[in-house]
Amino acid sequence: MVTLGAGDFTYQVSGEDWGNIPEDWTYKEATAVAVDADDNVYVFNRGTHPMVIFNSDGDVLRTWGDGIFANPHGVTIGPDGSVYCVDNGDHTVRQFTPDGKLLMTLGEPNQPSSPMSGEPFNLPTHLAIDPRNGDLYVADGYANARVHRFSPDGRHLSSWGESGTGEGQFNIVHNITTDKDGWVYIADRENHRVQVFSPEGKYETQWLNLSRAACICLDTSAEPLVYVGEYFGGIASNKMGTQLGPRVSIMDTKGNVLAQLSDESYGDEPGRFYSPHGIAVDSKGNIYVAEVSWSDYGSQMDPPRELRSLQKLVKQG
Repeated sequence: MVTLGAGDFTYQVSGEDWGNIPEDWTYKEATAVAVDADDNVYVFNRGTHPMVIFNSDGDVLRTWGDGIFANPHGVTIGPDGSVYCVDNGDHTVRQFTPDGKLLMTLGEPNQPSSPMSGEPFNLPTHLAIDPRNGDLYVADGYANARVHRFSPDGRHLSSWGESGTGEGQFNIVHNITTDKDGWVYIADRENHRVQVFSPEGKYETQWLNLSRAACICLDTSAEPLVYVGEYFGGIASNKMGTQLGPRVSIMDTKGNVLAQLSDESYGDEPGRFYSPHGIAVDSKGNIYVAEVSWSDYGSQMDPPRELRSLQKLVKQG
């Protein structure tokens, strides 16, 4: 085990894949992670079973989703326990019960909208829920630079965003979350920032000095903290640089950085990351980080190999 952070933001991490999966299973890569009200952990992955649910000790409770998804990307747990899965391979969002029964599908499978048309969906990435009324926000995504708002029963209400680097513009709307007042926080990955919007999509502010902000979540504390997973922000020639990601930043809801976990470049060593692609926090403050380590690194090695893709950072104190 190694220690990351300091003071109120001290965590221990083993550097090994978390979760007690059988030897003949694989994550290949964990793309997203979510925690329910009982601290059960939902791991959306591209391996043997696309959805694996664990208890907080890492024991497998159940699996589901085999044969359903083209390319698992994002997972979100609703207030009622519903599980929303974003599949950017077939351009859909699906709502399931915790046991994997399909309840609703947004989008037509394998029928993407035209790139940058602004219509749902083209390579969507993640979903967030307004806790006040249950409205759904879909980040869309790799080929649409758009956020779509839906009613809880799936009616399209509004959309906002366009391609660009200005306020309210996006360069890969990669992840999205909300707070208790309905403010919408968006990881605008290739613009290296987080943007904050009103529930209606009015631009409020942006947080800069991030390294390819790829995933974002809030905890459930009285004064919520924001957790941002960042990719490596450099190029191959400066891969030994520090403070360029990959890392996890902890911030308040005003965008002030309170801690940054890991100041080294990517790697296998405990305390380092590859590509933080999904992030979640449980009721005890432990952080789960899902990483697309196969896509970004393992598949390009000679020979290709599966790398660690799911870490648990255990809060100390």
